[in-house]
Amino acid sequence: MTVRSMRATITSIDPSANGRRSHARLVEPTIVPELLDAETIRRHTAIARETYAMRRRRHKALPADLFGEPTWDILLDLYIAAREDRRVPTTSACIGAHVPPTTALRWLRILEARGLVEREDDGRDGRRTFVRLSDRGLGAMDRTLEAIGRSISALSESFAASQNKI
Repeated sequence: MTVRSMRATITSIDPSANGRRSHARLVEPTIVPELLDAETIRRHTAIARETYAMRRRRHKALPADLFGEPTWDILLDLYIAAREDRRVPTTSACIGAHVPPTTALRWLRILEARGLVEREDDGRDGRRTFVRLSDRGLGAMDRTLEAIGRSISALSESFAASQNKI
């Protein structure tokens, strides 16, 4: 979704949003994330942290400009921060995306419009805002990381089984 189409969609929902930054979002009803036990949260956070690190390590062997998925980097970074109870300034989220700030800000706006992230003003510094996963975004990341974890486990079991046959 481009910024232009995102604005058009938001404007069609709230005509007063035209030409200004809006908090109107394209969201489904609030989704309360399921309560996860501490071990599951720890496992999901470890998967997110390793996935993020793997994305940085591949740049040692392959040119970074071959890869471009700033939204995934943003979501991973915000997931880790959420599970560690850390607040993430918007500028830090942009740095974590490993793309130019304008590109990261565009993707943050798209993620916000889709209801996956939320912004909040810093009560002490009017120049700064924080960004975090919404309940919907946190739930989506939990489901995604659970699926990744199952795939890794299945692959490990398959590899171990093939080693036992040798």
